[in-house]
Amino acid sequence: MKAKHILLPTDFLANARNAIDYAIYLFEKVECVFHILHAFEVGPSNLSSNMGKAKDTRLFRAIKDESERDVKTLVSELESVNKNKLHTFEELSVADSLVNAIGRTSIDKGIDYIFMGTKGSSALKEVFMGSNTVKVIQKIDFCPIIAVPENYDFDIPDEIAFATNFEHIYSEVELVPLINLAKLWHSKIVIVHIDTGKKLLAHQKTARDLLTEMFHGIKYSFEEVNGHANISGAINSYARDNKNIGMIAMVNYWHSFFEKLTKENVIKRVAFSTEVPFLIFPLIEP
Repeated sequence: MKAKHILLPTDFLANARNAIDYAIYLFEKVECVFHILHAFEVGPSNLSSNMGKAKDTRLFRAIKDESERDVKTLVSELESVNKNKLHTFEELSVADSLVNAIGRTSIDKGIDYIFMGTKGSSALKEVFMGSNTVKVIQKIDFCPIIAVPENYDFDIPDEIAFATNFEHIYSEVELVPLINLAKLWHSKIVIVHIDTGKKLLAHQKTARDLLTEMFHGIKYSFEEVNGHANISGAINSYARDNKNIGMIAMVNYWHSFFEKLTKENVIKRVAFSTEVPFLIFPLIEP
């Protein structure tokens, strides 16, 4: 089996470090290359947009040197505490916006998963998170992302809550990021459907039935959840009330069927409020 390539962006704060430590913990049984990425921009956006000129400045060289030094220090620290022979670490210091750096690195390095830290839900924190993790979720729609809540205590995901409304018929390749994680720790996939009071249409029943074929050989079950004013609240409440749920999973479709039906930005709101890691994986349109 070839090594997994895991991208771990960092700003050197505790939140990012928690996501890094969780990724190392989650993949402890797998051969992995962990790419530690720090993206930096020089001064205001007008300077970073004119990167050619910015690279000639003393300020740019100073920031670049600091970034490379900090990444090297972090990698040395990770190597000293992580003696797992299956794991190796690579340093990446990139002069670009966070989203661009993550996008380019994901393609260039063949990244399998991106891990990012999130902050808890509050008006102020949503402003900061909106400019980082949620923006990455919004823009990087071709690579699985795992958002790790601030101060999350590591635990094996005994069950993964896969939230869907059966509007989309998943292909086998789309579900690979979810299935691989479930197989990693023999996790059960709980297919969570939010009951909005409407009966399933024929195509929804087909989508539901096909999932049983996709999850052949994996423990799974179906769960109907209702009684909530919004979809994201229902998903997070279900995970909170069921202690075996160690991860929530949804397909990354920003203007999703959930959103069209409810006018609610479900992925963003789940990311803000989740108390367990949140896997967002790409939708592959025909």
